Amino acid sequence: MTSTSRRRAIAVAALLAAAIPALAACGAGFDANTNVPYAPNEAGVLYDGDGPGKAYGKNGVMIPQAFILGPDSGQQLAAGGSAPLYLTLLNSTGTADQLTGIVPEEQKATSVKVASPIDLQPGTLAKTPDVTIEGLKTALRGGESIQLTLQFKNAGDVALTVPVVARSREFATLPPAPTATPAASPTATGSPAPSDTASPATTGAAPSGSPAPDAQ
Repeated sequence: MTSTSRRRAIAVAALLAAAIPALAACGAGFDANTNVPYAPNEAGVLYDGDGPGKAYGKNGVMIPQAFILGPDSGQQLAAGGSAPLYLTLLNSTGTADQLTGIVPEEQKATSVKVASPIDLQPGTLAKTPDVTIEGLKTALRGGESIQLTLQFKNAGDVALTVPVVARSREFATLPPAPTATPAASPTATGSPAPSDTASPATTGAAPSGSPAPDAQ
């Protein structure tokens, strides 16, 4: 490792160390999740290599926080609706980059709306405001996950699996998803079906048994 690379690695490590307490504090929504360091995607995705030599991050991108905001407890986001996506990104390279798009797995949603490219300056934490997963294929209640492919200008495609969290506890301060509805309860059975017998027409026909009007 060159002296420049070593200094960059030390600077990134220091930034992450400073960010973890903020991400770990309870009750701060997008800025924090639990009282322990929270990185729901790191176990399965953002590692380069295998074994003890593997490095955190993928193509120079680190994501210390990622979640999809679901409904309030006891509610659901209906199929066809949308859900906000929250990411905290860190560019660990020495070159500026951009998040240009996000693609969801086909079975879970139709698209992800990113209002504009999100700039990633080297060594600086960046958040993703106004990013929405649209066209949900199934209802969400919290506890599910959706695989997303993040598209970067320089880093290329980075895939990760993002959990859906209910809007409660430390997430309760975040704006609710616009499509949240009460969770459906089991349909009652045994109720009489409504009558579909049509009412007698009252326009343009003479009552039964009445003589037709004289022709003029």
